[in-house]
Amino acid sequence: MELARYVVDAVVLEGRGVREVARSHGVSKSWVSVQLARYRAGGYEALAPRSRRAHTWPNRTSADVEDEVVLLRKQLVDEGFDAGARTIDWHLSKRRSDVPSISTIWRILARRGFIEQEPNKRPHTSFIRFEAALPNECWQADVTHWRLKDGSDVEILDFIDDHPCGADHQGSRCGDRALPPDAQAFLGQAAAGPFDGAAPAPD
Repeated sequence: MELARYVVDAVVLEGRGVREVARSHGVSKSWVSVQLARYRAGGYEALAPRSRRAHTWPNRTSADVEDEVVLLRKQLVDEGFDAGARTIDWHLSKRRSDVPSISTIWRILARRGFIEQEPNKRPHTSFIRFEAALPNECWQADVTHWRLKDGSDVEILDFIDDHPCGADHQGSRCGDRALPPDAQAFLGQAAAGPFDGAAPAPD
């Protein structure tokens, strides 16, 4: 039996006092009085839990703005452009002054079924930052291929000391692929300390 009906029966059927019933069940006298008033006005059905949801939302985005967000989303997708919340925000700001925030646009798209929720996606707070305790304890190495304006290929080598006070060494070499001797020489030069930024020329 629900608590509201129980306290009503205790007062109406058993003849117990409001104060006594409230004290024995750990609720306020005013709450018991409200339940009694509801019962007397509409019977037991009036004791059913009522939604606490607000009847009006003065700050809620208007329907015409939501419709325009959806329209922009469809237009951008049909034209092959990015249709994310930031892009829609930019286009919407060109049309009207009452532009909702980017997060609100995202919620509108989610509510209208344009965004698939990912509840199992790993939250950013779960990532643990790593850094080495000592200089030269751990290095990161990366090679990026890049094509220059004249059509020549360049391999950009980047070595980063994971210690906060560590150095960042960069260099580049031309050619189809970095040869092992070149990479070894460059790595040795990087580990030795500051240098002029240019990798050894290939043999």
